[in-house]
Amino acid sequence: MRILVTGGAGYIGSHTSKLLKKTGHDPVAFDNLSNGWAEWVKFGPFAFGDIRDEEALFRALTGFDIDAVIHFAAKAYVEESTRLPELYMDNNVGGTISLLKAMKRAGTKMLVFSSSCATYGNALSPLIGENHQQKPTNPYGLSKLLCEHVISAIAPVAGIRHAMLRYFNVIGNDPEGEIFEKHEPETHVLPNLIKAAFSGGEFSLFGTTHPTPDGTAVRDYVHVMDLAAAHIAAIDMLASQERLISNVGRGRGVSVRELLGIVESELGVSVNAREMPIRAGDPPELVADNSFLKTWFPHEFKTVNQAVREIAAVTRPHWS
Repeated sequence: MRILVTGGAGYIGSHTSKLLKKTGHDPVAFDNLSNGWAEWVKFGPFAFGDIRDEEALFRALTGFDIDAVIHFAAKAYVEESTRLPELYMDNNVGGTISLLKAMKRAGTKMLVFSSSCATYGNALSPLIGENHQQKPTNPYGLSKLLCEHVISAIAPVAGIRHAMLRYFNVIGNDPEGEIFEKHEPETHVLPNLIKAAFSGGEFSLFGTTHPTPDGTAVRDYVHVMDLAAAHIAAIDMLASQERLISNVGRGRGVSVRELLGIVESELGVSVNAREMPIRAGDPPELVADNSFLKTWFPHEFKTVNQAVREIAAVTRPHWS
């Protein structure tokens, strides 16, 4: 299939594009490079454009004869969303509406949407299932929830089969090192931990008073290549069903303090950690109930330790 990957120059989009190419599909990256990198577009054609630009999307869909869309393009910084909620609603929700309108005009009939566990808000149970209440604690999570509502309303009318994958915290990189995680600024915990480990710099440990066993936030960390595989499997599922809503996670929680210990153990170094207040909008614990995921995606997920080793192998020269 020929698949348009919105946000295809970004972290998850570029890794998914690589796996699409590897599995015989033809990815086309659609990106405005506001948070992506032109050099990551190396697995297929590049369509430059903003996700809010319906005409640019329509030209990409028709010009490349697209069969399906994987929609990653979004603003995705929780803390930033608490300061600039209007940007997140305009870009994420407005962009999704523009995409659906363009798909309807172009006759493109399959969509896999990159949703988020942030739509759930604070966990009411140790494991979060797909039927958990959705009460986001930050504008980023709210924007993703509103996108889900928009898709649920528009896609059936437009005849678009759709999957919405609520994935948990993404880590890791291409084990071959061809592409890797790179953000400006870098807010993700694992790259910052590894950078501090190699450079001797300070690691900011945000939140030590959460209601969790060690006081630090607990997250379900899923490897980016496993996540990419789930998106491709979702396209296959849409060949036989109209709609799919699923978590994507390992079903195991790791606290930030435990993650710090894994990095120190794997790399044989001590990290200079500075304890900081809880960041606005950060829930204390988010761990997936992945029992439904296993019914349609029986996959062997990589461990956090594997992700640490792979990231370290790629980034060590930059920080040592």
